[in-house]
Amino acid sequence: MAASSDTLADLLGGRRGAVDATVPPLAFLVGWLVSEREIGWGAAAAVVAAALVSGYRLATGARVTAALGGLAAVIAAALIVIYTGRAEDFFLVRLLVNIASGLAWALSILIRWPLLGVVVGALLGQKTRWRGDPDLLRAYGRASWVWVFGQYTVRTLVFGALWLSGNVVALGVAQVALSWPLVALVVAASAVVLRRSLPADHPGLRHPRV
Repeated sequence: MAASSDTLADLLGGRRGAVDATVPPLAFLVGWLVSEREIGWGAAAAVVAAALVSGYRLATGARVTAALGGLAAVIAAALIVIYTGRAEDFFLVRLLVNIASGLAWALSILIRWPLLGVVVGALLGQKTRWRGDPDLLRAYGRASWVWVFGQYTVRTLVFGALWLSGNVVALGVAQVALSWPLVALVVAASAVVLRRSLPADHPGLRHPRV
């Protein structure tokens, strides 16, 4: 198969997305701890960090929607935590996003529009041509289950348990541990599933048989 796990990592955002996801929560945690657990300082630190990351992404040519989407999510988390006064609620948005993402990916597989195929196909400029290849459609469906269980289900269970227990420090640590390290494992595993699901003579992800 032409695509390797490194190729998938590049296509799906790789380390860049992991940095965007971990810097603001870490900033919140540091600001909260340094200020002797003042919610406002933690929220302010997170928003400033997210703004800096978004500004850097825009300056380096990232899409406006991608750069500002992360900032909007952090602002929403900051507003929630200020409103509730519970530091663990800063991570509530991330928990809800993972629940919704897991459900969306599972549904996409069931209706035969696996999101891994949708995302990779769009990034490769194939639009929906990959769906005309039964082998690719089946392979993308199988590999998408790796994302459902290996990433979103794991995150939901870990974040959910820590949020219910109110363990803010552990939530911050889990945010880092379940970002790029977990994504790297999921990308590698889904690449293996894709490769093994395609016939030996298949030309690869970039060349769907239509």
